This record gives sequence, C-alpha cells and structure tokens, in this order.
Amino acid sequence: MPRWAIYTIFAVIVLLFLVCIIWVFVKYCCKSKKKRKNNPDHQINLQGATGSTTTSLLTVGIKQATALPAMDLGGTSDPYVKVYITPNKSKTFETKVYRKTLNPIFNEHFTFEIDKAELNESTLVMKVFDFDRFSKHDIIGELRLQLGTIDWNHVIEEWKNLSEPSKSEDIILGEICFSLRYVPTTSKLTVVILEAKNLKSMDLGSSSDPYVKVQLALDKKKWKRKKTSVKKCTQNPYFNESFTFVVSFEQIQRLQLVISVWDHDKFTRNDAIGKIFLGCDATGNQQRHWADMLSNPRKPVAQWHNLFSSEQVDSILELKHSVRIPFINKNF
Repeated sequence: MPRWAIYTIFAVIVLLFLVCIIWVFVKYCCKSKKKRKNNPDHQINLQGATGSTTTSLLTVGIKQATALPAMDLGGTSDPYVKVYITPNKSKTFETKVYRKTLNPIFNEHFTFEIDKAELNESTLVMKVFDFDRFSKHDIIGELRLQLGTIDWNHVIEEWKNLSEPSKSEDIILGEICFSLRYVPTTSKLTVVILEAKNLKSMDLGSSSDPYVKVQLALDKKKWKRKKTSVKKCTQNPYFNESFTFVVSFEQIQRLQLVISVWDHDKFTRNDAIGKIFLGCDATGNQQRHWADMLSNPRKPVAQWHNLFSSEQVDSILELKHSVRIPFINKNF
C-alpha cells in the first residue's frame, strides 16, 4: 500500500475520533444546562423567606374572679369560665368547676390559633357560668375584648367587670340528659338516654320528631352505634332508653362517646338538631361527666348537657371510617 494511502487512512481515523469527542462533549453540556434550568433546587427565591406566617397563637389566661353573685340556695355558686373567639367559633375551652365559692382562683391557660387577617375583626369572649348537674347552667356574666384594639407588644393583666351576657350569637339547639355507667369487671358501658328539652324546631308546625343516636368512636374511628325510638311532635321528648356496649378497660381510655339528636322525616333526609361528645378528648362539662363515670364504677351518673352544632362537633372529632375488629373465635 502506498505511503500516502496510509497517511490518508490515519488522518480519517483521527478526524472521526475528534468528531466523536466533540459530539459527546456538546451533548453532555446541553443536557447539563437543561437539567440545571429545570431543577428547582437551583432556583431558590429568597424573597418569600421572610419568616412570617399567616397564623398567630393567642394565649388566654383565666386567673381569678371575685365577688361573684350567689346563684344557689346556699348563698354560693359553682363557677367555671367558658372561653372562645367569635365570629369563627371553631374552638371552645372551659376551666374546671370550683365548688361553693364566689371568689374562685382558676390559673388556667388556653391557646387559640387565629389567622392574622381575622385578628382585627375577632372578639375574645369569656363567660362565667354556675354549674348545675341536673338543670341548665346559669350564666353569671361575660367579658368581651375586641382583639383589634389590643396592644400585642405587652402582656395584658388586669381586672375587668363582668357585663350582662349577649344573646345575639347564641343559637339554642336544646339540652339532653343521659346517664353513664361503666363496670370494669364486666367491660360494660351503659348509656341511658333519659330526656331532652327545648329542642330546636325543625318542622313547619314549630315542632320536631326527635330521636337520639348513640355512637362510639375508638381511636378517632367510628365503631358502634345504636339509636332510640322516634318521639312524634315534641321538643321535650322523654326516652328512658338504655344501651349497653362491651368496652374493655384499655379501650375506654381511647374512646369517644357521641350523642346526637336528630329530627326524623318520613319523606326527606333526617336533619341533625345538635350533638355532644364525651371521652378522652372532651373538655369542660363533657370531660367532667366522663371523669365522674370512671371514678364511680358501677354507679350511674346522670347529667344535663347543652347541644352543639353538628359542624362544630364534627370539626373537632374528625372521625374516620369504622373500626373492624377481627374475630377471635369463629364458629360456623
């Protein structure tokens, strides 16, 4: 083979090798640029990282009250305080009940989450009640603070006079009385729905056809449910119906008891009049009733409760689907 042919072949091979190297280099660079362009990790915008948030935490401390009016026959009261924020009344707290005193010392603190945009339009409400197990709790007085007028640079600690309670925001849904009894040795929880009164009218004839659902929820999941008979055309039904559930002592500490009053309708969907729940996550009167039941085993404990809206109770509970308990012994 001539020498010039050998040189030509060698030059072609070197040229092809260089072209391959250039092609690989160009392809890699373009791919790398495209990846950097599309990867958000390389586009950190610091303008929004100001450390601010739209939600604020508001801590309310109820310290004490003095010279409360006597609401009981013995010249004393059983006061407690209910605390919430309007108009978004999504969460309500209650202090403990202090027995037979007109000068209670509470020293309790409650924390609310509130959107900064709603702060100037919101009102903090503190209502003082006289507790009564077998009748409606009488309101002693209330205090309202416009949150938009408060200087948030300082902690506010001062005395305020109670005023007459406002009735503009309260929707009367009614009251219900029921008793609870738990026997640890037999793992039986007995709920007796006794009666209800002053229920909200749901029908055209200024009446209702009420019945009551009794539901158990375990670990935030719907579990067992029973219901009473329907009482026709009344806002003050008398039931006296008993329901017994098997609940172990370990389960009773993770249980929620939901009592709901419904208006029965033959041709349309039944409407919820109001709800209430007791159990491990309950507060206020509901928590006290549940605690009294647990501290008095085998003894029925009855108490009246005000009904709350279904939306308010459901938003607190956030119950999930039913609990499915596996069979231990299967007999076919």
